[in-house]
Amino acid sequence: MIFLRNFIKSLLRRKRIDSSQISNTRLDRCLTTLDLSALGIGSTLGLGIYVLAGDVASRTSGPAVTISFFIAAIASVFAGLCYAEFGARVPKAGSAYVYSYVTVGEFMAFVIGWNLVLEYVIGTASVARGYSNYVDSLVNGTVQANLRYYMPIDVPGLSAYPDFLAFLITFSLTIMLVIGVKESTRFNSVFTGINLLVVLFVVIAGSFHIDFHNWNLSKDEVPENAGKGGFMPYGFSGMMSGAATCFYAFIGFDVIATTGEEAKNPQRSIPISIVLSLLFVFLAYFGISAVQTLMLPYYLQTEEITKGAPLPYVFEYVGWPVAKWIISIGALTGLSTSLLGAMFPLPRVLYSMASDGVIFRSFADINPRTKTPILATLISGIFAGAMAALFDVKELADMMSIGTLLAYTLVSISVLILRFSHEIDNIDDDINRNITVEMKPLRSKYQNSDEKFDNRSWCAKLFNTDRMKEASAQTSRISTNLVMFITTVLIIFDALLVYLEDRLVELETNSFIIILAIFIVLVFSIISLAMQPRSTKKLSFQVPWVPLIPILSMFVNFYLMFKLSTTTWIRFAIWMAIGLSIYFFYGIWHSNERSRRYEARQNSAN
Repeated sequence: MIFLRNFIKSLLRRKRIDSSQISNTRLDRCLTTLDLSALGIGSTLGLGIYVLAGDVASRTSGPAVTISFFIAAIASVFAGLCYAEFGARVPKAGSAYVYSYVTVGEFMAFVIGWNLVLEYVIGTASVARGYSNYVDSLVNGTVQANLRYYMPIDVPGLSAYPDFLAFLITFSLTIMLVIGVKESTRFNSVFTGINLLVVLFVVIAGSFHIDFHNWNLSKDEVPENAGKGGFMPYGFSGMMSGAATCFYAFIGFDVIATTGEEAKNPQRSIPISIVLSLLFVFLAYFGISAVQTLMLPYYLQTEEITKGAPLPYVFEYVGWPVAKWIISIGALTGLSTSLLGAMFPLPRVLYSMASDGVIFRSFADINPRTKTPILATLISGIFAGAMAALFDVKELADMMSIGTLLAYTLVSISVLILRFSHEIDNIDDDINRNITVEMKPLRSKYQNSDEKFDNRSWCAKLFNTDRMKEASAQTSRISTNLVMFITTVLIIFDALLVYLEDRLVELETNSFIIILAIFIVLVFSIISLAMQPRSTKKLSFQVPWVPLIPILSMFVNFYLMFKLSTTTWIRFAIWMAIGLSIYFFYGIWHSNERSRRYEARQNSAN
């Protein structure tokens, strides 16, 4: 029992960040708000416009891909606001990994960090693959045809041929990242500007060739396997499945949160940059997908017809072939910045995890001249390049979404926990017991309020009517339990919604009563959490309408996760098994927090 108790404590130990040392870093603080905004836009605005919009429209959503992008944008905005608060609260490299380490505990932090590695590796690989397809489309598919003929790969789940061009593109940008951060962001800012100009050109030029009948095709006008026609040919379920895939197009803004140790003023720059980048990216995606589906019927935008480059094909179809070259330039610049944005955070997450000792410490080595984590950058670039060469874009996109959605969910949970906590409750309980002298003044300060809560009924504790200025240890524990309960109810609620989504016609009274009962429990739980005392700590940015926005973010994230395929979940489970093996055989024993606890016990014993 003692071993089990200590083991659980090890999983829950939290990272402590000294506020007086928070600005210290071995990385180069050189990025402005403009640099971060360009980095966020550039990393997000790429594959979604030039590849994903046409693919989702043809396979799952039809013209309703515009709504799919809108729903995915809402999910991203909710998550983005939570990231922005944590960027202001914990401006350190590592993004959601550090945030969850500070609030939830080491084990969940490792899970999030490992998911972020998956997100950025697959993001890099899929963008590189899309980049290669676009370059190949400019030479009429010659490279692909030759590789398919001379070097075919007949393995299920892998690409039909090894894409050496994708590997070369990835490795070239890896070398650029090794050279230095400022040089990389200059390249990104210029290419992002070109990309936005091309997006503006597509929307304006495409508006002269739109046909609203393409949003209202009859069933007789579409092929047999292309749905029922109309604006939503694959139904509500198809539109929501499209939203789960379109969510992938918004992945990338969280690269801003990984620059906490390289931004000049992270508490101000990170929140502003996240909000700005998401706004610009949504407007671009919505405009492009609307014009694209109005210019060309959705069922003609399949990969087989467009050769992996649907947007240039659309303009060629309406008799404007010169636009193909303009769009291709925008595609190459957009995919370049998207690739850079996918690659940029990966070595920084590895650096952060290695600095904490939860993965191999060699990944934390910083080059004294370039001030970049060279080993982490090189290894991650080679790994991502290899995946780009061997896997197809479709096989990668959904798997990437799971890790990202889970990371976004944990950030939302962490926002709720911190907003309803206080400083005492954030201190490691195990060490807290041994340092009684330091904590006595703080304990006595809140002792009376804690006793007051202890003497009240459970109903009074849940629906708190006291106007306390600061949360106490007692209310913090109540709030944390409520957050965990709400999370569980949301999972059940979303699972039921997805299960019943295709059965709305045969929805029975019993099913309706169950859904209604769960919804009522959820509403009362949220009201109870909203009435709990909160932290009075002031930040440069705070999520508005807490707890509503973080809970809405969790609701959308869980829903989109349940919309992904079983095969995707199996692949994700394999990835997690590899990561957990690393943690339990290495990370849990070499963690900095484990050493800190041991030193604290030794000092208190002496």
